[in-house]
Amino acid sequence: MPDLYTQIVNNPLGRIVSKRVGLPTPTVLERYTPGQPVVRGPVLTGGAPGGRLGEPIAAVLADADAEATATVAEPVGAEPLSAQAEGDSQTFKALVFDATGIAESGALRAAWEFFHPTIRRVRACGRVIVLGTPPEACTDPRAATAQRALEGLVRSIGKEVKEGATAQLLYVAQDAEDQVASTLRFFLSPRSAYVSGQVVRIGAGSAQEAGVFDWERPLAGKVALVTGASRGIGEAIAGVLARDGAHVVGLDVPALGDELSAVMGRIGGSSLTLDITAADAPGRIAEHLTEAHGGVDVVVHNAGITRDKTLGRMVEDLWTSVIDVNLSSQERINAELLERGTIRENGRIVSVSSISGIAGNTGQTNYGTSKAGVIGMVQSLAPIMAERKLTINAVAPGFIETKMTAAIPLAFREAGRRMNSLSQGGLPVDVAETIAWFASPASAGVNGQVVRVCGQSLLGA
Repeated sequence: MPDLYTQIVNNPLGRIVSKRVGLPTPTVLERYTPGQPVVRGPVLTGGAPGGRLGEPIAAVLADADAEATATVAEPVGAEPLSAQAEGDSQTFKALVFDATGIAESGALRAAWEFFHPTIRRVRACGRVIVLGTPPEACTDPRAATAQRALEGLVRSIGKEVKEGATAQLLYVAQDAEDQVASTLRFFLSPRSAYVSGQVVRIGAGSAQEAGVFDWERPLAGKVALVTGASRGIGEAIAGVLARDGAHVVGLDVPALGDELSAVMGRIGGSSLTLDITAADAPGRIAEHLTEAHGGVDVVVHNAGITRDKTLGRMVEDLWTSVIDVNLSSQERINAELLERGTIRENGRIVSVSSISGIAGNTGQTNYGTSKAGVIGMVQSLAPIMAERKLTINAVAPGFIETKMTAAIPLAFREAGRRMNSLSQGGLPVDVAETIAWFASPASAGVNGQVVRVCGQSLLGA
């Protein structure tokens, strides 16, 4: 449900008034409903000469039954790409550009040639996706420079497109062309409604699912543990993973046992109540998952607390409790599950960080520290996970509409909602959909990534 302001300015009278007085008019975002196609409307594809992802992109669009319109890559300096031939009235639900052929800064003109005639024809809640090569994988410094420049291109596009449209950059490793499907489908679809301006690296997957992949229920037959699952974002995560086919084991503190049972009852999951900071918690979790389910496929570390005070007024307990719940408990649980081999092959760990861990926040030094630590944990564990044919990633939510944010004073609440490219707060389901993408068996090539679910917030990097 959009916030009240967004609802008002999107009714006929509200549109007139907001336009006359110059108020922002956030678009009500399109979000996924089961059974709908990946993308509704024409998808225009193009690329710089020498790109290597044209065929993988075309294969993904064909598999998704997308209405794809391909352009022909022309030499740099030629007339603009054939998008102009479509006519000025032609609009697009998505623009997909293969930039892997750009090997020096002058060749960046190919991006301008593709986007200049088309960027203003992106539909409401449309998608712009650029695919490149990781700069660190380029052997030529000039190629690395040009590929790094794509980040500025995409983030700027994310701030220029309007009406709920988003922009992303996918860096695809040289041997990972067969791993783009899950990520490209996610960012083309309404599942990524509140994600914009993000850079995702896709590497060679360490595991492949055999047979025909079920994109509607990718987690069928899987077991997923979700901590802090009784309410808010945790409840939404549990619901989306169950929708995607998983049996969800919801975990929360004993005091919230009744609420947890109600949530699990609605989605056909099961409950586990304990304090994750207890010394015996990791062992109890591992034993429960092994005895009741034979192991686990997806572990989502969502449980977290805030204890806000400025650092000079923060007593030791406020510091210690936040670090223990938000960070140290995750480390201990991960270590136990990995040591025992409780996480099955092609398994996933997904942690919930925060933009506070990226940008910091006044009065939240304990929280910001813990959430930055989560990012560090993800990045440092990623190589170890890859060796075991597992992945670990994190989401970093921005302003999400929950009971907690509803209690923020009005002025700060409105600032949090409007200070992003989409001019609105996100919903718990936006975080959940991003986690479900990470959790998918088809996302084996996505490892060690941190994706902000913040509408391209103006805060932080």
